[in-house]
Amino acid sequence: MFIDEVSLDVAAGSGGRGAVGFRREKYVPRGGPDGGDGGWGGSVVLVVEAGDSSLSRYRERRRFHAPDGRPGGGALRSGRDGPDLVIPVPPGTVVTDAESGELIGDLASPGQRLVVAEGGRGGRGNAHFAGAVRQAPRIADLGDPGAQRRIHLELKLIADIGLVGLPNAGKSTLLAALTGARPKVAAYPFTTLHPNLGVAEMSGGHTLVLADVPGLIEGAHEGAGLGIEFLRHLERTRVLIHVVDCAAGAAEARLAIEQVVAELGAFSPQLAERPTLVALNKVDLPDAGTAASELEPEFPGCHRISAAGGVGTRELLEAAAELVALARNSATGPTTFSLDRPGGVPAAGEGDAAEGGHRVYRHVSRASGPPRVDREPDGAYRVTDAAVLRIVERTDLDEEEAVDVLHRRLAAAGVDSALAAAGCHDGDTVRIGSSEFTYAADAIGSLPRPPRRSRG
Repeated sequence: MFIDEVSLDVAAGSGGRGAVGFRREKYVPRGGPDGGDGGWGGSVVLVVEAGDSSLSRYRERRRFHAPDGRPGGGALRSGRDGPDLVIPVPPGTVVTDAESGELIGDLASPGQRLVVAEGGRGGRGNAHFAGAVRQAPRIADLGDPGAQRRIHLELKLIADIGLVGLPNAGKSTLLAALTGARPKVAAYPFTTLHPNLGVAEMSGGHTLVLADVPGLIEGAHEGAGLGIEFLRHLERTRVLIHVVDCAAGAAEARLAIEQVVAELGAFSPQLAERPTLVALNKVDLPDAGTAASELEPEFPGCHRISAAGGVGTRELLEAAAELVALARNSATGPTTFSLDRPGGVPAAGEGDAAEGGHRVYRHVSRASGPPRVDREPDGAYRVTDAAVLRIVERTDLDEEEAVDVLHRRLAAAGVDSALAAAGCHDGDTVRIGSSEFTYAADAIGSLPRPPRRSRG
């Protein structure tokens, strides 16, 4: 089964927990804290593999989770990072966010990598919390949770030349004649049910990749037949060869050309303007030569061929190669895309191709206004702020000393002021992420430790 579109649920690994430890050696009675940091969680990475031509491997498995980072240890030992989870995809895979539709990346070249879910940062060990006032802290951060998202993969095959035409026009036979590929060939429509690729050897060691796309019928751009599923593959081709069956007569051949051109234009105006050669096929059959002679004045530069007999196929390929060379020379260069990584994301056009092979990172200020506070239907107050949520998620709410530090950090982040401005009173419930707190205006930092926390 050929699959060229699929949605995957991906989850990066969470960071390992920081350790609470103290140096214990002979003759060193107060060695101080030596808890190490937790390891980073593994990221989910898409990698382009040259041998792939379909997303069919994801027909059964649609959920992927990268390993978590390991917790830190004593003697300042850091936890091991979770290994990245590598998901192979074929060249030509377009990756978007399934929820927002935002483009994440366009993977065209073998070996290209794209991080779609970043692993969580490991928690800090208690050695980071030591100071002049707190010399023996029993505080350590929890690791950050890994990113989770639903991504949509859409395959657009990459080929220099696309073969188009009505069903049973001879596209698969022509692909076999030009490249030596062995697609299924039979004397009935829709023999080709998925795109076939072939590589043609040219003089000088150059190669051309050709794609045989299933036949188009009227209404293909709206979903009729198999067209809408495979028209997208033609968007990456540089040149089109329109294969026409002349054995049915000049009138039928002319109608076939008009119908396919209309479908291409309805699907994509740019596709209709793609350089195109017309291959008048099956000229070795009775009356087909007469039809071809009638059509040649209407379509200058068309080629008489017999895909089955190999007549005129080499001349057609050489003419298409010249158009491909012109298209390559006029190309503007590879498309760059942004990696979904926090802390430094290249803007559009600032990737490797834009600056001589160097990726440029722009600083993005973290400064923001006060945390947002909303009233929920049950009367609780919801604090919505990414920085505040991260502070809470990294705090072990079962440790009294850690909660005291959390109180002060929340107050410094403006949570107390935002809650007071929203009308929060003593005893009201405050939610931050999946954690619930009870508001106490006279407490340090206002939010006492909850009885327990649920991460949901």
